[in-house]
Amino acid sequence: MAEPAAEKDRQRSATRRREREAGGARATRIKVSYNDAEHALVQAAADQENQALASWVGRIALEVAEETVVPTSVTAKAVVAELIEARKQVKRIGTNYNQIAKVLNSEGEVEDAQMAAVHRALVTAIQRLDQATLQLMRERTEKG
Repeated sequence: MAEPAAEKDRQRSATRRREREAGGARATRIKVSYNDAEHALVQAAADQENQALASWVGRIALEVAEETVVPTSVTAKAVVAELIEARKQVKRIGTNYNQIAKVLNSEGEVEDAQMAAVHRALVTAIQRLDQATLQLMRERTEKG
């Protein structure tokens, strides 16, 4: 027996739409034009978030205008990932320093090799943070 059309519609995964605003209906419309490559890129981003294209473009434009997100280029994403990883490393090193301080405060001894290893890790993490930060600053300057 064939399923009713309404049942088939419910089984499909619905594409999300933007939520309605408390300020009333959205009556103002704008037209955005893309070439084929740009359209494919924007459509892929909307699909990734399971949103209708117009809904995704409208939401992202509002978020940028309200400064709740900062636009980041695809190349900057790798730099941001590096900053995140460096931050994790610095946090781990901070934990090591706290452990060393605890031993020293209890009048214990810390081996020179332990101090040297923690120091090297700290210097490396700081250098990575510096490099990634400078790269982001260069990219922001080039855009401005």
